[in-house]
Amino acid sequence: MPIRYPRPLRPGDRIAVTSPSSGVGDELHERLRLAVRAVEARGYEVVVGRCMDGSGHVSAPAADRAAELTELLADPGIAAVVPPWGGETAIDLLPLLDWDRLRAAEPTWLVGFSDMSTLLTPLTLLTGAATLHGNNLMDTPYRVPDGLLSWLDIAALPAGSRFAQTPPGRHPSSGWADYRLFPQVDEYTLDTPGTWTRLDGDGDVEVRGRLIGGCIETLCNVAGTPYGDVTAFARAHAPEGLIVYVEAFGDDAFTICRNLHGMRLAGFFDAANAVLVGRTRAPDQDSLTQHEAVLDALGPLGVPIVADVECGHVPPHLPLVNGARGRLVHTATRRELVQTLD
Repeated sequence: MPIRYPRPLRPGDRIAVTSPSSGVGDELHERLRLAVRAVEARGYEVVVGRCMDGSGHVSAPAADRAAELTELLADPGIAAVVPPWGGETAIDLLPLLDWDRLRAAEPTWLVGFSDMSTLLTPLTLLTGAATLHGNNLMDTPYRVPDGLLSWLDIAALPAGSRFAQTPPGRHPSSGWADYRLFPQVDEYTLDTPGTWTRLDGDGDVEVRGRLIGGCIETLCNVAGTPYGDVTAFARAHAPEGLIVYVEAFGDDAFTICRNLHGMRLAGFFDAANAVLVGRTRAPDQDSLTQHEAVLDALGPLGVPIVADVECGHVPPHLPLVNGARGRLVHTATRRELVQTLD
């Protein structure tokens, strides 16, 4: 069964902003305005939704957030939907979304990462529509380092397109910029060297498979449920197998280890030909590092495991299309991920 790709973005298209999880506080509205202008500067019209309140941990009651997200994704006049950022409890939307309507609608790009994984991945798994695990709106103004692409670049590609991304070789040593103090920031301080790391052994890797994955802390709660049935997705859409990607936001190594074990037992990695692991600043434990936690849980899969990929909470961002065909190359002289939108 073919993956359904949203039509490519074109100048003049409308891009909607809504907060399916956490909203934007008053002190961050200047960054929001600058981020909207960055999208408008690419030739798009930006429509800001109703569910944006940042006074609590969610932007609106779950029913309101689910209704707005469904309306935007099913609206043929909206070409993409992007949140300001993630949050904590987007999982409460899953039983409230109108899945029949989303399956029947022409697909629309849904973009984001972090808690947005809780929605992106089920949307691809349950409807067969590609989604884009990439920069959230607040990160969009940043200049994209060599080797990577913006989500706006990828969403403008037609179905059938092939594109490659490679590690830039550097990342910031510190955390996120404080958007309250520096709302205009648009360049990363890439002051720390680092590239992809194979965890499971040596030797060259060249592996193919459809991409699927997201944030460990959120997807561990849907793996094995009707919203996280990766095995069924692989049977329907990826008989050749999957490249599964995961990334840790902030949980310690013990918690990540347990969660990955649980995801493996729930079948999340059953069809994996390889696993990509995002670079993380989540804490190690005295007797277990984050890399060791991944190996402990996923080493029994017997597939290549490549870590420190730019697909998580440590910028810059390497956007991944859930449902796209992927080709992972990892050798002593070449590291590359090629995605094909077919």
